[in-house]
Amino acid sequence: MTGKSRKLVNCVAIMQPTYLPWLGYFDLIAKSDLFVFLDSVQFDRRSWQQRNKIKTRTGEMTLTVPIKSKGKRDQLISQTEIDYSQQYPRNHLGSIRSNYSKSKNFDHLFPALCCEYEKKQRLLADLNINLINVMAENIGINFECIRSSQIPHSGRKSGVLVSICQYLGASEYLAPIGSRQYIEREGLFRESNIAVTYQEFPHPIYQQLFGSFISHLSVIDFLMNEGSDALKTLRVNTDTEAG
Repeated sequence: MTGKSRKLVNCVAIMQPTYLPWLGYFDLIAKSDLFVFLDSVQFDRRSWQQRNKIKTRTGEMTLTVPIKSKGKRDQLISQTEIDYSQQYPRNHLGSIRSNYSKSKNFDHLFPALCCEYEKKQRLLADLNINLINVMAENIGINFECIRSSQIPHSGRKSGVLVSICQYLGASEYLAPIGSRQYIEREGLFRESNIAVTYQEFPHPIYQQLFGSFISHLSVIDFLMNEGSDALKTLRVNTDTEAG
């Protein structure tokens, strides 16, 4: 969807490609006409770009993808390479198997995850985006997407977002609620006559393994436990929000 072949869209959501993101990430995907993976900004090791949480018998566990960082302090997300010397795929799959083998959707979802990890993608962004596509498919979300590194844009912070929206001809930007402060402070969307809608996503409560409910885990937890009911649960949550 670049160059002369691009088409104008109404509502755009823009997010960095996250590792096995939480359910709210997929709510953004479902509510946008076009989802942009923001892979043309600097990689941040303090973010969710390389890690996320699952639930275990003893509480939360963080799964972290090791990356090559020596001499790459200012690398972009699109340039960030995975470090396979630590054999992370085996460790992550082992942790997922150990903690979700009794869930109702394990036999369906786990082979799909194995297939993606076995590809041994060189770049973190490729791994994350492929996994996001697998998760979206299992929820039942069909979506159109593009990477920011594939289209021309400029600026910093909200300026980058405005530039992308302008290139795509978007009339509305769907933003996570956490970005409201800096978007309103900078005022660039207002100056560009692009409407901003802020996502409000009350996290659904669903049946989990291992005791009391924990929210904001990786979407893997939701899919493993909800199985074929995943899309219905997400829609009910969205309808409740709208009401």
